[in-house]
Amino acid sequence: MVRALRGETAVDLELGALSDVAGAATGALLRTLLECNALTVDDVISALFTVTPDLYEAAPARAACEGGWHDVPMLTAAEAQSAHGLAHCVRVMLHVHTSQPRGALRHVYLHGARLLRTDLVEEGGGGH
Repeated sequence: MVRALRGETAVDLELGALSDVAGAATGALLRTLLECNALTVDDVISALFTVTPDLYEAAPARAACEGGWHDVPMLTAAEAQSAHGLAHCVRVMLHVHTSQPRGALRHVYLHGARLLRTDLVEEGGGGH
């Protein structure tokens, strides 16, 4: 079956250069999504990334390629600006092959993005 997985992370720009911290945050988000759902990159059909306007120079697809996602079709777009949105965010929607039912999939919200989906973040601060 084809299923969609959502993930999001907030990038801490105080930790270093934008490309470095955004790349590291994207890599951690993708690894966590796969691990939490017992998937490998071979299960991924495609990835759609968005970045908030303040991260317009971030390149999450490049970070994914650097993490071994060489043959996964990917697209990055700018997120619509919102007065109430969380800043410094990388979001992803993965389309994956899996036999898991939709309700068994674990969406991942890391760092400040946890605040956006408290209904999906597990107790204990696991981030997913």
